[in-house]
Amino acid sequence: MQILQPPSWARPKGYSNGVASSGKLVFISGQIGWDGQGQFQTSDFLEQSRQALENIVAILAEAGGKPEHITRLTWYVVDKREYLDSGKALGEVYRAVIGKHYPAMTAVQVTALMEDAARVEIEATAVIP
Repeated sequence: MQILQPPSWARPKGYSNGVASSGKLVFISGQIGWDGQGQFQTSDFLEQSRQALENIVAILAEAGGKPEHITRLTWYVVDKREYLDSGKALGEVYRAVIGKHYPAMTAVQVTALMEDAARVEIEATAVIP
């Protein structure tokens, strides 16, 4: 995997501007903060984020992949302020699940998610060498 970082640009914090990779493509649909049985264990944004990331890792493992194979994450949050205010703690949750691997990422605020109890939805793309 090659991180794409124009030399004159400031380095982003917690993500990469671009990633180039080749291999087996894996597309993971948006994962929300419920467990494998479709049950929410919490309404807490950070814990739902942890569960969504754990769901991504579990699905990726089914394809023989690992977190370091993730090339892109898209985060959909229902409260921009909740996302921004959780900065350091969210970074700790992210690193606990994904490690120190920072793919290309996008985060957007949406008015709602399909599951009313969901605070965050994360979709992923991975490339397994």
